[in-house]
Amino acid sequence: MPERKKSPGKKSAPTAKSKARKNGPARERKTAKAQDNPVHIVGIGSSAGGLEALKVFFHHMPADSGMAFILVPHLDPTGQSIMHELLRKHTSMPVDQVENDTRVEANRVYIIPPGKLMSIINGSLQLVKSVEKPGLRHPIDYFFRSLAEDQKEKGIGIILSGTGSEGVLGTKAIKGEAGVVMAQEPGSAKFDTMPSAAIATGMVDWILPPEEMPGQLVRYAGSIPGKKQPLEEMLKDDVLQKIFFLIRTRTGHDFSRYKPKTIMRRIVRRMAINQINDVGRYIRYVQENPDEIDLLFRELLIRVTNFFRDPAAFAVLQEKVMPYIMQHSAPNDCFRVWVPACASGEEAYSVAIVLDEYLHQTGQSRKFQIFATDIDGEAVETARRGIYPESISVDVSAERLQRYFDSKDSSYQVKKQIREMIVFAVQNIIKDPPLSRMDLICCRNLLIYFSSDLQQKIMSIFHYALKPGAILFLGASETIGASTDLFSSFDSKWKIFKKVGKSVYRHNLHFSPRHPAIVREEDVSCMEAPHPSIDELTEKLLLELYAPACVLIRDDGTIIYFYGRTGNYLEPAHGRAKLNIYDMARQGLRNPLLDSVKKVRMGQQEASYKGLRVKTNGARVSCNLKVMRISKPEALEGLLLVVFEDAREQDLKVPEKASSTLGRSGGRVKELENELENVKTHLQNTIAELETSNEELQSSNEELQSANEELETSREELQSVNEELMTVNSEAQEKIEQLTHATNDMKNLLSSTEIATIFLDMDLRIRNFTPDAVRIFKLIQSDIGRPLGDITNMLQYEGLEDDLREVVESLIPQEKQILDANGFWYLMKILPYRTQNHIIEGVILTFIDISKQKHFESLLANSEKRMNTFLDQSGEGYVLIDCASGSITDFNPAFQKLTGRHAWQLKDMKIWDLVPYTEKEATRKSFLEQGSGEIEGTHEKMFLGPAGKPENFLVTGKIISISGRKYLQCFMRKA
Repeated sequence: MPERKKSPGKKSAPTAKSKARKNGPARERKTAKAQDNPVHIVGIGSSAGGLEALKVFFHHMPADSGMAFILVPHLDPTGQSIMHELLRKHTSMPVDQVENDTRVEANRVYIIPPGKLMSIINGSLQLVKSVEKPGLRHPIDYFFRSLAEDQKEKGIGIILSGTGSEGVLGTKAIKGEAGVVMAQEPGSAKFDTMPSAAIATGMVDWILPPEEMPGQLVRYAGSIPGKKQPLEEMLKDDVLQKIFFLIRTRTGHDFSRYKPKTIMRRIVRRMAINQINDVGRYIRYVQENPDEIDLLFRELLIRVTNFFRDPAAFAVLQEKVMPYIMQHSAPNDCFRVWVPACASGEEAYSVAIVLDEYLHQTGQSRKFQIFATDIDGEAVETARRGIYPESISVDVSAERLQRYFDSKDSSYQVKKQIREMIVFAVQNIIKDPPLSRMDLICCRNLLIYFSSDLQQKIMSIFHYALKPGAILFLGASETIGASTDLFSSFDSKWKIFKKVGKSVYRHNLHFSPRHPAIVREEDVSCMEAPHPSIDELTEKLLLELYAPACVLIRDDGTIIYFYGRTGNYLEPAHGRAKLNIYDMARQGLRNPLLDSVKKVRMGQQEASYKGLRVKTNGARVSCNLKVMRISKPEALEGLLLVVFEDAREQDLKVPEKASSTLGRSGGRVKELENELENVKTHLQNTIAELETSNEELQSSNEELQSANEELETSREELQSVNEELMTVNSEAQEKIEQLTHATNDMKNLLSSTEIATIFLDMDLRIRNFTPDAVRIFKLIQSDIGRPLGDITNMLQYEGLEDDLREVVESLIPQEKQILDANGFWYLMKILPYRTQNHIIEGVILTFIDISKQKHFESLLANSEKRMNTFLDQSGEGYVLIDCASGSITDFNPAFQKLTGRHAWQLKDMKIWDLVPYTEKEATRKSFLEQGSGEIEGTHEKMFLGPAGKPENFLVTGKIISISGRKYLQCFMRKA
């Protein structure tokens, strides 16, 4: 890019004059636009410790990169930032604080002002006032999302030092539009939480220290393919097919039916990241580096989503769609939702929250199940955990955060009751069998990446999966295309459609067999093949009705397989996910389970317990437990089968046979039975009391949990405020360093001048003083704040305080020569003390040592006195003549006697007035032309004597300088 002339000062929004200048020649306008338009716009987010990283970054960034840099640090919203002033010292690019509607230009740095949120629209920066309460501002994510939407693949995001997880959502947004993201290498960051959170998303292209980022940016900008050759020519069909083949071979997924331009953008971005300009070279690179296929595969997945995307659309879902579905379904039916392409789960949880809110608002009690699927196994695992950065507060209201999320460190986790509503599974919607009997399919912003024929296939799949009259919820930019015979419009604005007609026949859809996978029993039920046979349905029904719940485990308790509804007996343990039966066993089951497994492991074929009371969701259920060693089939040999059965009534009583057997022992046995019954009653009462206490403790625990959530929210707010304060502190630290340097310079300057200076306030109290002041005033450091009049001084001067007060009142400086007790002379100056804003805040008292000057003046006076005495007593005439004018300025009595003139006559007389008339003009010309007359040696000259008679004199002359002026000094006597 051609070098652009830099304009000094702050760049403001276009004025009327600047707009008028655009009316010049079209060629000039085109050139200016080419120069100002940046190659890339780089958004840089930072928080605590970010100022240090920014200084290093811009110290290494060339000023002519052709890029624009927009900084979004965490700033104190109530204060003023000086960051732009501090960064100007580390770059020759203009660094300015953003004003509203500022056009972004290349080779410039822009910084967000405090208390504002910033977006970019059509290349111009727009500011809005931050209305969020302190601690919940997310300016980085706000701007990065805007940057991604406005600049697409030209957007670059950089995450520097900071605490918290802000920048994660913005990182995903930039990657979703084929931009690139950098993060500071955590080891080089003062606070590594923020860059580490971005790195954890798996979407960061480069992890570098700040000093290496500029070089990588310049290399990336210079290696983007397609500048000289159109992308369509570079990435022809055969090239794309080669890349599709490589991806399909390694991952099993086919992208050949995606929109070519979408694929091209992603491939070009990977080429630029690897600094490869030639497509052929890139294909060889992919063949030689299989890891690049994995990276490209993840690049093509476009895992970008957020909570409640298009809030108005979700409002329609809650207010119009939910009532419609509930009215057209039986009260006992399970409400089933499918969210394909769920990515990291935000959309699925949004639907679950909206559905839960609707049921609470309407007071309905309906069973519902949400199935969320995606091609990306990593994304599905993320969705199952339900843990998201704290910056989701941008999309999720405070009320929903409190109700549906648990705050953990710098993140939020979806509450357990919402997570349990959703079954997450890996599924390729293109080739895997679909779900069925759905009331709602929510598939937003997936079809926009598919070709038209693939979109029609997906429409057929959705039509098959939905119940008659069920709802299809698409993204704002999507449509049903030519499938008007399959769906009718329900809400045209938000692309909500209703199924019409009969389901598409199975033979019209082609799917590959499902690969085996270990999933939960709920997953198995939702993935079953449609239209099973009568035998299969009967077998399934019998198993569900009569087969008990059971699990298959290893000797160490690791669960291999679940069957049936085990929820009454097992539950996931708190913390890291585990599949160990001892960790998952509910209260009342663990000890019998341990005992039974131990017996079987020691050789017993089977061990059982009957009438166990197991605590489940606040209630208790009775069950029988049985543990068996499996010997057949061979594949399961050595494993243990744990069976849970609902206890029958007879299992809870003592068998009659046992009772009769005991009865033979007579009265003693009866007595023991009564005692046992009393003990059982007592134990039951104790258990009841304990349960009541537990319930009270549970209630207290819930209150404490609520209080803890509030404290956590407060902690997050304080953390955010702390980040802002750290940024302010960094700026202040930088300013303090500058002031320290200035103070040191001033201190050394004052010390080098050896001038005694005392700074006084308006009440003549000491504010500060220089080291030399202690020679005159008996000052110590603790005297600061004391009146100057209380301090003993060495001056032989009584009117100092009066002079000081006079200067305070009149503001007229004073200057005097003062003698001290040691015989030193000082030039004392008293001046008003003025601030930078010209406010008088006291006086400055200075003492300049002039003792040497006084001594020289005394010596000079004595010399002059002795010289005058010598000249007065000399018989030789002495005269001093101004060389420039010829005037006589000084003479002695002997000169008066030789010339016969009085002193008043000689004063200011010209030297040529003392020569005969006939010689007068010649003497004048000669003197002035030579500038001094004849000065070397002794010369015989004719002057007028006492009686005005011409006489010959012997004259000796010499040039001397007095105060920079030349004089002719002459001695003369009669010849």
